[in-house]
Amino acid sequence: MVNRGFTGLPAWVVQRVSAIYMLLFILFSLAALAFQPRRTYQDWRACVADPLVGIAFAVFFVALFSHMWVGLRDVLLDYAKPAGLRNTLIAVLALCLLSLAAWVFQIILGAGT
Repeated sequence: MVNRGFTGLPAWVVQRVSAIYMLLFILFSLAALAFQPRRTYQDWRACVADPLVGIAFAVFFVALFSHMWVGLRDVLLDYAKPAGLRNTLIAVLALCLLSLAAWVFQIILGAGT
């Protein structure tokens, strides 16, 4: 049996906290772009190279991937009925999300160089 992790109240908290952080991050980013537009590639690179911006982006993607994990895992647990298929799909989901996370963090870390 698959270790469900983040079930019940912890899953609910992860979904709500991650959604709130992502909303605030997007609103702040839109406001920053409205008041301080970046017109050139060098402007964007300098902005993303700032350690605080990199940390904010990293936290955003941690929130995004944890939000996706809880939501998609719950859908699979509810609707993928043969246990073998469900476990396989959950493993594929985990592998995909971990691969995406590795790729995103490689991009974030590479932005500072």
